[in-house]
Amino acid sequence: MRLKPDQRLVILLHDGIQGTQGKTGLALLRYSQAPIVAVIDRQCAGESLPALTGIAREVPIVATVAQALAYAPDVLVIGIAPSGGELPNEWRQEIKQAIVAGLSIVNGLHTPCLPELRDTLRAGQWIWDVRQEPSDLTIGSGKARLLTCQRVLTVGTDMGVGKMSTSLELNLAAQRRGLRSLFLATGQAGLMIAGNGVPLDGVRVDFAAGAVEQLVMCGKDYDMLHIEGQGSLLHPGSTATLPLIRGTQPTQMILVHRAGQTHIRNHPHVPIPPLAKVIQLYETVAAAGGAFTPVPVVAIALNTAHLETAVAQLAIEQTQTETGLPCTDVVRFGADALLDAILD
Repeated sequence: MRLKPDQRLVILLHDGIQGTQGKTGLALLRYSQAPIVAVIDRQCAGESLPALTGIAREVPIVATVAQALAYAPDVLVIGIAPSGGELPNEWRQEIKQAIVAGLSIVNGLHTPCLPELRDTLRAGQWIWDVRQEPSDLTIGSGKARLLTCQRVLTVGTDMGVGKMSTSLELNLAAQRRGLRSLFLATGQAGLMIAGNGVPLDGVRVDFAAGAVEQLVMCGKDYDMLHIEGQGSLLHPGSTATLPLIRGTQPTQMILVHRAGQTHIRNHPHVPIPPLAKVIQLYETVAAAGGAFTPVPVVAIALNTAHLETAVAQLAIEQTQTETGLPCTDVVRFGADALLDAILD
C-alpha cells in the first residue's frame, strides 16, 4: 500500500514531539511529501513545530483528534513507536473517533489497529497495518552479491540513532548528482514515506534475510541502493541487523552514532565500545571470516541534534580524528561528504 500524494494527513504524536518515541511522526514531518495538516500532541498543543523540532514545516499542533478534524484530514497516522510496538489503551478511543469521522488509518505498530472496527469502514476508507509480513518469502541465499550496483547499508551503535534519516539524505544527495539511486525502507516510517520496502520486524526471523534479499534484487536497474538500517549488533534485544547484512550483501556500510552516547539507551549495563571497535565488529561480521566479501565502514553519520552548532562541529571533528573516517551530521550539514566516501 502507498499513501497518495493528495491525501491530507494528521499525525497522532502524543508526548512524542519532545519525547523519545516520536521518531515515526517526526520522520514523516521531515521527509514526507504528503500534505500534513495537523499534529496531535497534548503536551505541546499550541506551540511552534519548527521551534520545538527544527523541522522547517509550519504545521499546527493540537491536543485532540476532535480539534484536528477542523483541518479536514483524510488520514490519521499513528506517529508514535512505543517500546514493543503495542497500541496503548488510551489511544484507542481517539483512533475510534477518527474512524467514526471517516478518516483512514495508517498504523505502524505491531498491534493490528482495532480489527473489530474494520466492518464499520465506509467506502474508500481503510486501515493500513504497515507491519505485515510479505507473502512468498524464502530464506536468504546471498545472491545480492551478484548485483553490480552499490548497496549502502546504514548500521548503528543503538536503535533510534538516525539510520533511516541517513539513508534518506544519502539517497537525495545521490539523486541530485544524477545517479540512479533508490531508498529502500525496512521500518514503518520509511515505508510510509517511500512506499517501497519490507517491514523487517514483522517478518519471521528465519525469512528475514530472504525478505531483504528479495527487496534489493531490484538493484539491477539502479546505480546505488540506500538500505535503511535497523537495530544494532550491540543491542541485547535487536535481531534485525544481521539479516540486513546478509540479505543486502552490502558494498559499503555507514556507521550511525548519537554524539556523546556511551551506553545503549534503556540498557545502562551495556556500554558502547569506542567507535573503532564498533567498526571492526561490523566489518568482521559482514565478512564472516571470509565467507562473504569484505565490506568496509566508509564513513560516520553523527547525530548531533541535541547539541549546539559549535559543539556539534567539534564532536564531528573529534569523531573524524578518532576513526580516521569522514564524518558529518547529514540532517544538519548535508550528506555530500559521506556520499563522496561511498563513491571513492
